[in-house]
Amino acid sequence: MDVTIGGRILYITEDAKLLEAQLEGQNLPNEPYADGAGLVSNISTDELTPGWVCYYYDETLARYCLVGLRGGVVKKDGIKAGGFGVIVSGISKGCGSSRETAPYSELKSGVQLVIAKSIEKIYRQNAQNIGLLTSTDFGLIPRIARGEAIPMTEFTKGLDPISASIVDHGGLFAYNRARLAGKTSPPEITTRARPMTVCEKILARHVITDARAGAVGVPAVKPGDAFFARTDVRFSHEYVTPMAESLFVAEMGKDATVNDPASVFAFRDHLTFLDLVMPKAHKDMGLKEQAGSLATVQETFTKKHSIKLYGEVHRDGKLVGSEAICHNKVIEELALPGQLVAGTDSHTCMAGALGCFAFGVGSTDMANAWYTKDVRVTVPETAKFVLRGALRAGVCAKDVMLYILSQPFFKSGQGIGKVLEFTGDGVRALPLDERATLTNMAVEAGSFTGIIEADDVVVDYLVAQRGLRADDVRARIVKADPDAAYVATFEIDLGALAPMVALPGDPRNGVPLADLGADVKIDIAYGGSCTGGKKADMDMYASVLGAAVAKGKRVAPGVHLYIQFGSQDIRRYAEAKGYLEVFAKAGAELVDPSCGACIKAGPGVSDRPEQVTVSAINRNFPGRSGPGKVYLASPLVIAASAICGKIAGPDAI
Repeated sequence: MDVTIGGRILYITEDAKLLEAQLEGQNLPNEPYADGAGLVSNISTDELTPGWVCYYYDETLARYCLVGLRGGVVKKDGIKAGGFGVIVSGISKGCGSSRETAPYSELKSGVQLVIAKSIEKIYRQNAQNIGLLTSTDFGLIPRIARGEAIPMTEFTKGLDPISASIVDHGGLFAYNRARLAGKTSPPEITTRARPMTVCEKILARHVITDARAGAVGVPAVKPGDAFFARTDVRFSHEYVTPMAESLFVAEMGKDATVNDPASVFAFRDHLTFLDLVMPKAHKDMGLKEQAGSLATVQETFTKKHSIKLYGEVHRDGKLVGSEAICHNKVIEELALPGQLVAGTDSHTCMAGALGCFAFGVGSTDMANAWYTKDVRVTVPETAKFVLRGALRAGVCAKDVMLYILSQPFFKSGQGIGKVLEFTGDGVRALPLDERATLTNMAVEAGSFTGIIEADDVVVDYLVAQRGLRADDVRARIVKADPDAAYVATFEIDLGALAPMVALPGDPRNGVPLADLGADVKIDIAYGGSCTGGKKADMDMYASVLGAAVAKGKRVAPGVHLYIQFGSQDIRRYAEAKGYLEVFAKAGAELVDPSCGACIKAGPGVSDRPEQVTVSAINRNFPGRSGPGKVYLASPLVIAASAICGKIAGPDAI
């Protein structure tokens, strides 16, 4: 089958004037961009569809495609009105959040094909699911420009059989209709017994061998094997549930029911505090009501299908926040070692700290999983990070991850789609919360997920947190074979690492704190999000702020320090430890659980380009937390910076 790509070709050029000229009707020659030179790289899903655009979940998204692109050149209807059939950019297209709204906005703008030097895993899978073609072959551009019909095999080469078939069928739902009708079927997994990594072992146990009989499990899998896998936990949040629900009804029918609702969960955790920070211009657009409808749709859906909803929390009759950020609660209550966990958020991988295979999916994948309890998986390659020794004082897991992300393996895009397995005596010495920082931020490298073998630290946590029997937890632990194969292995001496800071624009922009040079004065210090709002993070904030208070110091004039809890359980922990009093004496502003400023939806968000934030969140893509500049750092640096009024380590207190 051949496909003719119509419309104009849009090059997302680093030269803003050339980009603007294209939007105004000028066509650029292909030759200067034949190898991707001069094109914008690391275009995140936040830039494709900024947070406020995601309040929509229908074809309205097309009107706002790429309005968040750095430089502000693309305006409302700019892509849709431009008649573009192809969008071309540099490396790492679609990094960041798993929001399917991003490729959907391109598709509904008339774009048929996205070409980039490299394409992020979740974005690419979402594009496949909805029928948006993708390629990393720049050689297609002159052929398309000549009006040549392109064989569909050009867009399926290199893909696993299931992904290729989904592309051939025009999307996941069309493929599944054919599969259920017996017109196509996934290939049988015939991989012979072989040494396997942790993730490979977990996936092998979850391969569906007979969907009707409910049979799962094969002796072994290898990288590249593709299949549908049985999930143990599926969850979504209010940002995504409505879009997935609309797809679920459209494709399965209004009477369709969710398969095994006891293993499905929903969270009202992303937009709880949106009213506090929504700009007047957005309210004038009717976005307050539009955003509010997301929670309403989610609540109606969960009630209809008997799905547990972790919702809002009221104290003394007043809304104070959410019950928890989804990722924190998945670790506290839901996931177990050896399980397969799928969630509609890229940071689902945080649960890998428990020794489970956890990863983010888009709306179409979740809608399908609600009906079948299955997700499609292509076994990824695994990169192994062996952490040795012990961290020095003032250095923590956030510094480790910012250092790892700054390495060429990730900055060049080689980490895209890989599993990051963390091991070594340095990992085993870390508490669970610090391990969760490593797995949480694996996705910032474009990786599939992060995972750490469960051990007694995990066993003790689950016994204390959930009252589980230790022997039952140990029986679930999956360990890698000693001779398992890895695509790359990295040895890291933890004792050699120093505090790190990621410069604005990308979490891969990590540099040692000592190399910042001139003082970087700050306006906001934000300690929170799933990454920076855990119990161990509260310990770190309190240690620095407590030392400051003991010396008669408070948050520097003109600086706002926000400390936000990842769950109500974490808030209760901080209260029991006496931290709330310490935070108050230091001048911190306390915020109940919600994703909040991390996604530009709560206290701590910037509102002016000249503002500077130092933040404990996981990513700092342009515009994600407001128009200001965002530096990423550890909880220790966040607290110290708030006291000093500039980015600084705890030794500056």
